[in-house]
Amino acid sequence: MDIMEILKMYRKEIDGAIEKIIPREYDEKSMKKTFGDARYKFDPYAATEAISKPFWDLLDRGGKRWRPVLFMLILEALGKKAEKFIELAATFEIIHNGTLMIDDIEDDSDLRRGEPCTHKKFGLDISINAGNAIYFLPMLVIRETDLNKGIKNKLYETYIQEMTNISLGQGMDIVWHKGLGKVSEKTYLQMCAFKTGTLARMSAKFAAILAGLDEGKIEKIGKSAEAIGVAFQIQDDILNITGSKDWGKGYGDDVTEGKRSFMVVRTLDIADEADREKLLSILSRHSKEKKLIDEAIEILKKYNSVEYAKNVARKIVSEAWEDVKDLFMDNDSKTKLEVFVNFMVERDI
Repeated sequence: MDIMEILKMYRKEIDGAIEKIIPREYDEKSMKKTFGDARYKFDPYAATEAISKPFWDLLDRGGKRWRPVLFMLILEALGKKAEKFIELAATFEIIHNGTLMIDDIEDDSDLRRGEPCTHKKFGLDISINAGNAIYFLPMLVIRETDLNKGIKNKLYETYIQEMTNISLGQGMDIVWHKGLGKVSEKTYLQMCAFKTGTLARMSAKFAAILAGLDEGKIEKIGKSAEAIGVAFQIQDDILNITGSKDWGKGYGDDVTEGKRSFMVVRTLDIADEADREKLLSILSRHSKEKKLIDEAIEILKKYNSVEYAKNVARKIVSEAWEDVKDLFMDNDSKTKLEVFVNFMVERDI
């Protein structure tokens, strides 16, 4: 079973749902749906330029849509129909793209999915505003979904907590790549759990809530999905310095940004003093010079940190699946879900 085919199978449906939430071009009707009644007069052109254009420019470049698919597969593996919740599923992709806009500004990145980052193309002002707006739109989707008040409140509470967590995760990453504080493997994994694990955890918890599971099982499934997000981030770290023909980000960007990736943390723990000081020196320069980036990567490879990180990610994913697999029904979605979980750590895109 090819995971890329599975993702492709869901993509059109997900994008259609996204377009209902953020239309490619706003008109009076869509503005009223999103923003309520205008006291004076709407400007659909301004809304399109400020939100729709930068959002769809980024989304149309690619992306795997794996967070909505994770939500749908979990819901179906729990014996529920996912189609009626397609707009809720779409919100996880919307939020993800909002975080990309903001992250790229904070990291001063140049490329995203093979093209200039949103802030490079549309400006800082448009990108910050669009990214922030995107964080709030999912709450409107929850409001409009046909659910009882108790379920809606659980979704709201989950959303608020997880969006708080994702900001802390990003904040930890920012502090560290400024060279401040001391990072251990455990604190790095916690950062990933908050930063990259959040949307996976939230999508899984939403699915478990909608399936009517008790609190213990909701948390268990959420933690398992969080582990997928952590492994995904570690693999992102690996791809950033090993690359592939389909890798859409800049080679060695993490070195330029001074990021304390899992491999950097590992290397700093075990390297001799000369290599440790050299690596720290390169990271502190935030240089885009290829020679320095290559030198830093060679130090990471010298201590087998790539292989070490890969094995940790595999272990995290394997243990996560073993912990929850018996909660799911033996159906096609469970089979797809298992393939999906393994893909997260073995992918080269």
